[in-house]
Amino acid sequence: MVTAPHYVAAEAGLGVLRDGGNAVEATVAVAATLAVVYPHMTGIGGDGFWLIAEPDGRVHAVHGCGGAAANADLTLYTGYDAVPTRGPLAANTVAGTLSAWGCALEQAGGTLPLDRLLGDAIAHAEAGVAVTAGGAAIAATKGGELRGQPGAYAAIFEREGRPLREGDTLRQPMLARTLRHIAAHGPQDFYTGTLADLVAEDLSALGSPVSRADLAAHRATQPAPLNTKIAGARLYNSAPPTQGAASLLILALFDRLRAARGDHFDHIHGLVEATKQAFLWRDRHCGDPAYMDADAQALLDNPAALDAMAARIDPARALPWPQPPQWGDTCWFGAADSQGRVVSAIQSTYFEFGSGLVLPQTGITWQNRGSSFRLAETGWNALKPGRKPFHTLNPALAKFADGRVMAYGTMGGEGQPQTQAAIFSRYARFGVNLQAAICAPRWLLGRTWGETSTTLKLEDGFPEALYAALETAGHDVERVGPLTAMMGHAGAIVRHADGRLEGATDPRSDGGVAAW
Repeated sequence: MVTAPHYVAAEAGLGVLRDGGNAVEATVAVAATLAVVYPHMTGIGGDGFWLIAEPDGRVHAVHGCGGAAANADLTLYTGYDAVPTRGPLAANTVAGTLSAWGCALEQAGGTLPLDRLLGDAIAHAEAGVAVTAGGAAIAATKGGELRGQPGAYAAIFEREGRPLREGDTLRQPMLARTLRHIAAHGPQDFYTGTLADLVAEDLSALGSPVSRADLAAHRATQPAPLNTKIAGARLYNSAPPTQGAASLLILALFDRLRAARGDHFDHIHGLVEATKQAFLWRDRHCGDPAYMDADAQALLDNPAALDAMAARIDPARALPWPQPPQWGDTCWFGAADSQGRVVSAIQSTYFEFGSGLVLPQTGITWQNRGSSFRLAETGWNALKPGRKPFHTLNPALAKFADGRVMAYGTMGGEGQPQTQAAIFSRYARFGVNLQAAICAPRWLLGRTWGETSTTLKLEDGFPEALYAALETAGHDVERVGPLTAMMGHAGAIVRHADGRLEGATDPRSDGGVAAW
């Protein structure tokens, strides 16, 4: 089974499974296809994070996270108050996505050749794919800040002299050639081969500080996943520099609140207040582990510390919330195979279309993840050569006491841990059907998908009394109408102990669940 936020990508992964590939191989096919059909959300010029549950019970991780270029220091940004969010100086970190593909495949023991795994992506890049309503909306709203960037953005994404519209055919022949080259020479060629030469040449010509030496120095890493125990399950998420610790903290704290009913005040208020406590810890401590002053796993292993955090939550009143939000939009996807392997993966170029730099010789859109760095000598997420930026990306897994394994996740920056908590608590705590848990209305404290406010945003569809109760408790409630992509593009797969599979996708996306 495969689930992805674009149905074409889910079908690409399913085809690999039908041809005898395993879940890791299928996930690479999904990742590559999303890079083609959802270029506003993800691409091979970004970063990626994987969690893999093996048939023997092991859970391990792969991080394709690029660090800041050797030349990306404070002197490069003299005269700036912050790292720009678009343009060459925003493209200041190595792209790690392809290194994650290579590392995951090396461990997976698959049998299919890389040209089979990337075949659907190459075909869609060459023949073209219909632009979705969401993609067209992003192209229209972001075109003004993107078309003037150096590189090939306008030539590819505004070929007719205007932003892409829904139903237009988007063709990316240069990206197709790049993917075909990767299929022939392997992902490592992006870092040390002839593809690296082209990438570095383009980055230099466009004004990015990322060099050929930076590409060659990059490696995927395999840190131990974070985990924590709650009633009936052990939860897993990605280690720093991601916000995976926050996702686990929310559910660990909520587990201690003993909410009785789903989608009522105790449920929503409890998760929102747990989110605040988790984000306070995240924003003080979480980033490149080489620079952290706190141990996330030690906190998750400490029941007394978690009890103390939960005790700070007022069951009736909201903690005032002026905290600054974290940005970023992504694609989560998952797969499960007949051997019992389950994969949860996520990749991103950070902002929509990343830095806006599209490399002329390869068609690769480069991320702007490093625009989150602070221009400071010291402290949280301060810019330093080689330092990995803080990431909102965090794929999730859960292993239940009854033998179920669940992969779940979403895009949505600040909303990722919150949507994970909504889906998991509905399904695991309150017994809601997996698809219904995703379709049900959601909430968001803070910003995602173009929103900058820190209100508590809620979709329509909750009991009417809930909105009033949350306002009475002190929440700054903002009603945002029907189901909206602001709340993320979620998905989930559950593998039962007897081999049965459940899958779900988000009606807020263009996604699909593909099974065989």
